[in-house]
Amino acid sequence: MSLLRRRKPIDESDKPSASDSKPQKGKEEDFGRHEDSEDDHGKSRRKTPSRIGKKHGEKRHKWSCLDSCCWLIGCICVTWWVLLFLYNAMPASFPQYVTEAITGPLPDPPGEKLKKEGLEAKHPVVFVPGIVTGGLELWEGRKCAEGLFRKRLWGGTFGEVYKRPLCWVEHMSLDNETGLDPCGIRVRPVSGLVAADYFAPGYFVWAVLIANLARIGYEEKTMYMAAYDWRLSFQNTEVRDQTLSRIKSNIELMVATNGGKKAVIFPHSMGVLYFLHFMKWVEAPAPMGGGGGSDWCSKHIKAVVNIGGPFLGVPKAIAGLFSAEAKDIAVARAIAPGFLDNDIFHLQTLQHVMRMSRSWDSTMSMIPRGGDTIWGGLNWSPEEGYSCGKKRESKNDTQTADQAGAESAVSQARSANYGRIISFGKDVAEAPSSDIERIDFRGAVKGHSAANTTCRDVWTEYHDMGFAGIKAVAEYKTYTADSIVDMLDLVAPKMMARGTAHFSYGIADDLDDPKYKHYKYWSNPLETTLPNAPEMEIFSLYGVGLPTERAYVYKLSQAAECYIPFQIDTSADDEDTCLKDGVYLVDGDETVPVLSAGFMCAKGWRGKTRFNPSGIRTYVREYTHSPPTNLLEGRGTLSGAHVDIMGNFALIEDVIRIAAGASGEELGGDQVYSGIFNWSEKINLQL
Repeated sequence: MSLLRRRKPIDESDKPSASDSKPQKGKEEDFGRHEDSEDDHGKSRRKTPSRIGKKHGEKRHKWSCLDSCCWLIGCICVTWWVLLFLYNAMPASFPQYVTEAITGPLPDPPGEKLKKEGLEAKHPVVFVPGIVTGGLELWEGRKCAEGLFRKRLWGGTFGEVYKRPLCWVEHMSLDNETGLDPCGIRVRPVSGLVAADYFAPGYFVWAVLIANLARIGYEEKTMYMAAYDWRLSFQNTEVRDQTLSRIKSNIELMVATNGGKKAVIFPHSMGVLYFLHFMKWVEAPAPMGGGGGSDWCSKHIKAVVNIGGPFLGVPKAIAGLFSAEAKDIAVARAIAPGFLDNDIFHLQTLQHVMRMSRSWDSTMSMIPRGGDTIWGGLNWSPEEGYSCGKKRESKNDTQTADQAGAESAVSQARSANYGRIISFGKDVAEAPSSDIERIDFRGAVKGHSAANTTCRDVWTEYHDMGFAGIKAVAEYKTYTADSIVDMLDLVAPKMMARGTAHFSYGIADDLDDPKYKHYKYWSNPLETTLPNAPEMEIFSLYGVGLPTERAYVYKLSQAAECYIPFQIDTSADDEDTCLKDGVYLVDGDETVPVLSAGFMCAKGWRGKTRFNPSGIRTYVREYTHSPPTNLLEGRGTLSGAHVDIMGNFALIEDVIRIAAGASGEELGGDQVYSGIFNWSEKINLQL
């Protein structure tokens, strides 16, 4: 009984005081030892409260890094769904209400404004989209693409890119020998206005312009989207899809059904070069051309309004073909070295991009044209003296072009050598040409690389060069526009064999030479003539005020299997010479430099020249970039960026006025903010 009494729970009143805690603890331990000795059956001894607390503490789960990641992902997902719910639940007018509360009342859309002025639809309009902005859908595919018939592979949600990326790359690539469809695959352009109204959900291309034209009375019968497969060479769009013939027929139909009113054409980006090719094709005799005769353009076209046109190519195309990079990709490649191009989980992202894009012949249409005469050499460039920090003033025009020259003259003594489009090392880009020791790469003997054991489908032409060929490219040190094409011939012979069969990059000595009747010259404004259409007008509309890629500092990559041996050196920076992250920047719209967008209308075609024998009137109209004031404005209504300019209210107003019958003079003639006229005068081109 005494033992049972000892096992009774202790009353709160019987607990020892703080002063007696130590002696009491000793007594409990003695009692425990006594109990253990008396318990012959191995019963568990009574646990004290202090021991229970200790044991519970040991069972408590420790917070790990995995827990933190899970919580972070959960918070992001919850936040995303809450924001998505609020976005869909709020009234459609709420963003406009908030924006007006911050910035004041918004101006009327251009279409609404011009409708109040009495403007109405007059000339039928044709839109010619550029590279990558037109939708492509699947008509026939391999087993991996089952269930995707007539689903968009390009444009829309791009769902198949992350669902089945290798299958998507396979179907988006063209045959490396023919530049046409691979066996068993048919990918075709989406038709109608929906082909390029939006590039992706919420990301407009032509949608804003179409909506504003509709406000003054335009509808689908007076608007036509000249959709084409932008991956193909221009002539191959006719060979495979008869796209050029369809454009010709649709323009003729629109003119005939609108009382004989001529069409106004609105090409954007690479669509500018595509329509330049069309104007020569439609007049050329069959079978190479459309057989429309030398007066077809004069009868059917009122004006060609080029938006963001890369008439003379873009240096950005060289970086894409040479190392599958642009400025932003180069920065990402530097932040996560090896992730984009090494064989991590067999992704090899850049190699797949290079293999795919090098099969697209259209990319070679944007290699810079005109050589050193246009783009500059080792010691000069038209933009020499350009200052990145120069602030823009009120608009000028042709008569005030000297102002740009004065601003260039007072710029800093140190100037970028923009003519050196690719330089291996910052020191080479800045050195006097006499100090650069160059070893000619032409005719270099290519070495041998290891056999293709792991690269599989992403085996690029670089692996056929070997280390000797790669070294030869780097030892030439620096490349100007004249040597760029030869260099690409060395590093990508299959690609350039197709490209040079469809495009040319020089300057014609004699435009009467019969060789210039071949279609490979038709998209080069320096090797062909404009149509005999003196009443037609040509506009060049583009954005300015944004840093645009002009030249690059490169370095050799670390040798590895399945690697791209060259990459932009993002450690190269110099504010004085507009060098940032290995890229020399100049004025433009972030994609097309001012020189390429404006030269032909500012000088090459201005007045009667050998490139414009009938004296078609040309106009240059620039739009200064102004970023949106808040997030609710989206991409803004004053943007000068290459694609975002399609939502620029000032540009849309000009476009609508031209479609409604206004001439270039009625618009106010030239509208220039850059130094395009001054830069054009520095170019010694026989006109």
